[in-house]
Amino acid sequence: MVSDRQVHSLRTCVVACALAMSLLGCQSKGAVSDALDPAAIQAPNQPAAVANASMATQSLGTGPTKVAMLLPLSASGSAGENGRKMLDAAKLAMTDLGNPLLTLTVEDTKGDATYSQQLAVKAITSGAKVVIGPTELPAAQHVAKLSGANRPVVLALADNFAGGPGVYAVCLSEADSAAAGAGAIAAKGSKKFVLLVPAGASADIVEKRVANSLSVYGAALAITIPYTSADSATKAVTDMGSLVDAPDAVVVASGDSNPSPILIALKAKGIPGKSTSVVGTNRWLEYPASPLFEGAYIATLDQHETGPISDRFKTTFNYQADVNVAYAYDMVALTAGIASAAGPTGFNRQVFENPNGFRGSTGLFRFRADGSSERSMPFYRIEKGALKLVAKSTSSF
Repeated sequence: MVSDRQVHSLRTCVVACALAMSLLGCQSKGAVSDALDPAAIQAPNQPAAVANASMATQSLGTGPTKVAMLLPLSASGSAGENGRKMLDAAKLAMTDLGNPLLTLTVEDTKGDATYSQQLAVKAITSGAKVVIGPTELPAAQHVAKLSGANRPVVLALADNFAGGPGVYAVCLSEADSAAAGAGAIAAKGSKKFVLLVPAGASADIVEKRVANSLSVYGAALAITIPYTSADSATKAVTDMGSLVDAPDAVVVASGDSNPSPILIALKAKGIPGKSTSVVGTNRWLEYPASPLFEGAYIATLDQHETGPISDRFKTTFNYQADVNVAYAYDMVALTAGIASAAGPTGFNRQVFENPNGFRGSTGLFRFRADGSSERSMPFYRIEKGALKLVAKSTSSF
């Protein structure tokens, strides 16, 4: 284990303009929280990407630290497309930072949850210091249930994954989106909030995160009301009216469902209005824009904002980076930064749960002890069916 003193003294490396400058032993004045600060990375000269790369097991880099990465490279549809984007992101991060530090073994999960689970179990017992992936939610959830003192840190890339001890949820979650959005409204003076949330295991997670974010600004949840269906949504809004007098804001989590039934019921009560705001979440954006969304606030990542890596990625691979690229790039870069700063003993929960967080290509983020992540992100208001920027950055921490 790394001592507290060592954690605070961790240093990062900078990639020079020269070709493949060795990062070993190269240090800057930053702390480990700067380990993947893109501002410190300059573009190397890179050849164009080779199209139609093999979907077989691939090995990148020659470094002493073994890392496994699980991606749905040969899956059909958007899953495979995103997996191949993530592979390109990993290649760029290895060129920028990882080649002399890591040996990154990339396995194709084929988008099959059962096979992905098998590969994940194999990866965590392979001697890898870190496992990046899987992207399949059931496989990530299975890994989170496993215990063992020697299990490596897992940086799961599955959407809507809640995380678990030592198994970190990399992708933006609804809980974090809701918490950041509520916090942004509370920062402007709102004090009394209501949370409407789908009933189930995730409800408690969303409630705790929102309540914690509000407490930073002296605000609080007056009540949390779960709902299970369209009919239940109407009843939830009716109950809200009888239980809470004039809330300043209503936070609407939607889970796997379209938020429209809740929004119809709220609109019938005149919400949103002059005295009551509505805060949505990133899950709303999985559905076509609706007039019902008008006037709601949402904290979410800009799907096309990938910071300083954007131009280099497009030049190298001939297509535009997106948030999936950013997630994969940041996780490989973070792993390389820790390998450089702390060596083989740096891959433990104490380091990954650094409360100062890390600055990546999508902004500041940090991992919590329960495996969830917290991110800074833009804050928007929905106007005429489009996201209108209100603030460039807000967060729940």
